[in-house]
Amino acid sequence: MAGAVFPDWIDGPFSWERSAQLGGSLDGMLTEYASLPEHAVVRIPDHLTFEEASTLPCAGVTAWHALTCGQPVMPGNTVLTLGSGGVSLFALQLAKAFGARVISTTSSEEKAERLKVLGADEVIDYYRNPDWHSLVREWTDGRGVDRVIEVGGGGTLEKSIKSVAADGHISQVGWLASESSSISIGAIASNVFTLKRIALGSRAHFEAMNRAIAASRLRPVIDRVFSFEEAGEALSYFKDNSRFGKVVIRMEQGRA
Repeated sequence: MAGAVFPDWIDGPFSWERSAQLGGSLDGMLTEYASLPEHAVVRIPDHLTFEEASTLPCAGVTAWHALTCGQPVMPGNTVLTLGSGGVSLFALQLAKAFGARVISTTSSEEKAERLKVLGADEVIDYYRNPDWHSLVREWTDGRGVDRVIEVGGGGTLEKSIKSVAADGHISQVGWLASESSSISIGAIASNVFTLKRIALGSRAHFEAMNRAIAASRLRPVIDRVFSFEEAGEALSYFKDNSRFGKVVIRMEQGRA
């Protein structure tokens, strides 16, 4: 079983009344024992290890919600993912399971090759191509992508707007980029699109994602696993932007 990050958000739209959050307003899960109500735990796919399943509640559910909100991603759609963080990797894997074409951005040739192994159809090095939205338009015959999984914030949102197709959808997940958050009103007015801020996801999102993961036999990407005693080292390692995949802290055999 895995804990739902928003234990009281069972289904339906997000509301502040259901926003109590594990690791936020509630105690987190970096502990030998945790007590949760029945409705706050979800059965994990049988083919996953506990380490793999531990990556699902936050990054996995967020990616699922980002791909399925509004008009869900459909076979033949094109999805743009930014970078190689946990949400972006899950979005890439899930989008491919949906039958979508995926364009990804990244910062190095090594990561580009790893993204292609996961299924990315095209990859853009955003250091070599700072105006990457132009390549996205070129690779979609000027149309743009159906959905953007937007994790950069102020540093990337304007380019995401320029990348999305008319009546496309931008799922805004995070704000990793350090640039100014100002956005040209001209860029906003130049396109017709939906922008939705994603607040992780509900238990219903979690359960639907698990069904898809079980059916596709998807396996999450793990960068490195640390022991419970190495938790401090794991947190320090997590700050290193060179990682590719999730950083996991494992409870040793014999612990709860």
